[in-house]
Formats: sequence, structure tokens, C-alpha cells
Amino acid sequence: MAQVSINSDYSEWGLSTDAGERARLLQSPCVDTAPKNEWEASPGGPDRGTTSTLGAVFIVVNACLGAGLLNFPAAFSTAGGMAAGITLQMGMLVFIISGLVILAYCSQASNERTYQEVVWAVCGKLTGVLCEVAIAVYTFGTCIAFLIIIGDQQDKIIAVMAKEPEGASGPWYTDRKFTISLTAFLFILPLSIPREIGFQKYASFLSVVGTWYVTAIVIIKYIWPDKEMTPGDILTSPASWMAVFNAMPTICFGFQCHVSSVPVFNSMQRPEVKTWGGVVTAAMVIALAVYMGTGICGFLTFGAAVDPDVLLSYPSEDMAVAVARAFIILSVLTSYPILHFCGRAVVEGLWLRYQGVPVEEDVGRERRRRVLQTLVWFLLTLLLALFIPDIGKVISVIGGLAACFIFVFPAGGCWSATESSWSPWEPSSSARPQPTPSLWICCHNRCLPGNIWPLPLVPGTHCLALWGHS
Repeated sequence: MAQVSINSDYSEWGLSTDAGERARLLQSPCVDTAPKNEWEASPGGPDRGTTSTLGAVFIVVNACLGAGLLNFPAAFSTAGGMAAGITLQMGMLVFIISGLVILAYCSQASNERTYQEVVWAVCGKLTGVLCEVAIAVYTFGTCIAFLIIIGDQQDKIIAVMAKEPEGASGPWYTDRKFTISLTAFLFILPLSIPREIGFQKYASFLSVVGTWYVTAIVIIKYIWPDKEMTPGDILTSPASWMAVFNAMPTICFGFQCHVSSVPVFNSMQRPEVKTWGGVVTAAMVIALAVYMGTGICGFLTFGAAVDPDVLLSYPSEDMAVAVARAFIILSVLTSYPILHFCGRAVVEGLWLRYQGVPVEEDVGRERRRRVLQTLVWFLLTLLLALFIPDIGKVISVIGGLAACFIFVFPAGGCWSATESSWSPWEPSSSARPQPTPSLWICCHNRCLPGNIWPLPLVPGTHCLALWGHS
């Protein structure tokens, strides 16, 4: 069976402002998960990447930064103060960077090019399916968070335009549920239906500009605060260790770029683990500076009274903050279709694999299925966003899934990959590596004595061979 991926043009990756970049990074898993042949895997083959080292840093930073920036001041408050928040971020950064390097190691060990395909090849079929489901749920939850953010920012902007005090009930057309629904149907739904989303130019550029602008506003407002802004209690120590860990989902949601990292690594001109280590370290330091600046200054400005969305803590009449709200709305309006495209692609891959139908043989029904999937996805996320107005609750859920992408799956891949005799640190790493045993084979051979498994568990057996692939 031919190796077919949905939206998998690696040759176009590079330093660009194309909104479809993120979608390509989260492309659908292949229907046939057989490993690539030696020619395709070779750095000198036809699929050799074109992304420079600096371009890879930019793409990773772009994939990392996003709407999660708004929640970091509240994360500092939840953690119990500035010292606890900084310590937590610095400690987690070690594991975040390590996970990115491990994923690159496993990608070369398995000759796979996307996050879910690496998990399939290294950890086995069951873990691979769980990973794909987690990606779908994560993108679904993030779409809900985006709609809530739109509603939060629109409430503030409408209050200024209507010249009404905050919290006052205005005309029916200023109601939160109506404004979110109108914006979603007018802008988000038409952008989500097309099969390809490469036409959304400059979306990534707007996202980066908006993120940096929000950070700059939060820092400036801390240095020169408005007179009407009075901070709450400035916590200096956490109430308990549990309070510190409650801030982890927000930090994981902000730093989660691991799903995108595997395609970025394979798109580089020289996909070497050592070079990749420098790329992700530089990218995470840049992201840390942005998140740290926003978290510290936002927390010190409002203290324990800071909202889960820091922009909601500022007065509605502040024009500089209103511009930041407009940037965030534009960024989210273009980011929702991208995340939806990624989730839809994963669901499509799961469905086609379950049906056993190759992509090229199912084109006739693709349009009808795509429209139905888009409508169901859109309506469910909209309904949940209308009745879950607190973004903190959504972040706590999708932040937990982000922690799986950062800690759980890379740890499983590392355990399996260490069973292989191949090392990407050696000069001969350009040759095709030895097959890597699945995580379940390692667990069986180490922890489960006796022949209780119905399949031959020979060390070095590639997990794909156990599922009928050559």
C-alpha cells in the first residue's frame, strides 16, 4: 500500500508567515504506518528539508506562543507568588526541553515524521491510538478556549462602545452569547470548512505580533500603572505544595509545542539531534522570556485579584489595552480554523484507518464527510463555550493533556528507544537505524516472565511487524 499522508508537503516548510504552517505541523497520521524506506529517510533523499536553524527556532517559538499567554499571571497567583512561579517554570523547562530532544531521537530511530507516527512506531498500536485521540481532544478543547477568549474580549470592547458600566445589562444584541455566536458563524465557520487553509495568509504573523504586544502592554502597565488599578494581596509563598502543582496545567498549555516539534525537526536542512538541542533551547528561552515577563508583571500589578484572563483585569476604557484585545481576537479568529483543521485531520485518519480505506480511494465521500465533521465540531465547541464562561476550567483540562504530550509520551518513547543499539549522536546516524522495539515488548521482557503474550516478543522486533506490516 502506498504511503499517503493528508496535507504533507514538507518541501514548503521554512521561515514563513503562512497560517497553514501550524496545520502542516499537526498533519493527519498515515493510513498505512509502515516505516519509510531508506531512500526517503536519508538526509540526501528527495524529501530533505529546507528549513534553516534560525527558521526552525522561529517556527518552534511561533508554535509555542499563543493565547495561553493570558493565563500566566493567574498561574503565578495560583502557584503562590513570584518565587514559586519562577521556580516551577524553570524546573519544568528542563523536562520540556528534554522531551523535545527525546522526540527528535525517537523520530530518527523510527524514521517517522509526525508526533503521532513516532508514538505509533515506538510505543505500539494502543499507545498510538491513545495519542491520536489525545490530540483530537486537545485541539477540541483549545477551540473551546478560543471562543471563550473571543467572548471575554468582546464584552470589554462592547462596554466601551456602548458607553455603559461594566456588568450592566444592555440591548439583546450586546449579550455575550449572541456576540460569540454571531462572530463564530460569520468568520470562524466559513474559514473552517475548506479542505486546505493555506489561503489564510499572515495569521502566524498576526499571532506573533499580538503576543508580543500583549506582553509589552502588561509590562508597561506595571511600570506606569493607572490610578484606578489597585492590586490585591501579593502572595509571597504558596499555601501548600498542591497549590504549586495546580499551576502546572497552565504552564504546560503555554509551552506545549511538542506535537509540532517532530515535523519541524524533520524539515531542517541538517536534522541532527545535537543541532536540534540548540534550536529548542533557544526557542524555549525566548518563550520563557515572554511568559515570564507577562506572568511576573501581570501578577505584581493585580496580585491575587488577577483574572484568569489578565486582559479582563484592566479597565475597559484603556485604549492601549483595547488594541491588545483586538489583536487577541484577530489571532484567535485565525487560530481556531487551524486547530480545527488539525483535529479534523486526526479524526479523519482514525476513521480511514478503522475502515481500512486508503485516502486516495475515498476522495468521493471526502467532501460530505468533511462538511459534516466541521459542523459537528463547530456546533459542539460553540455550545460548550456559551455555557462554560470560565476559561480557567477549560485550561485545566487541556493543560492536563498538554502535560501528556510533554511528559508521558516522550518518556515512553525514550524507554523504548534506549533498547535500540543505534545512537543518533554518532557520525553514522545518517544511515538507516536499527528497528526499535515497542514499549510493550520492553515491558514484557523486563517485567512479565513467561510466554503469556500471543505474539513473538524478540528484542529488536519493530512494533509494526507485530501488526502485519513488513
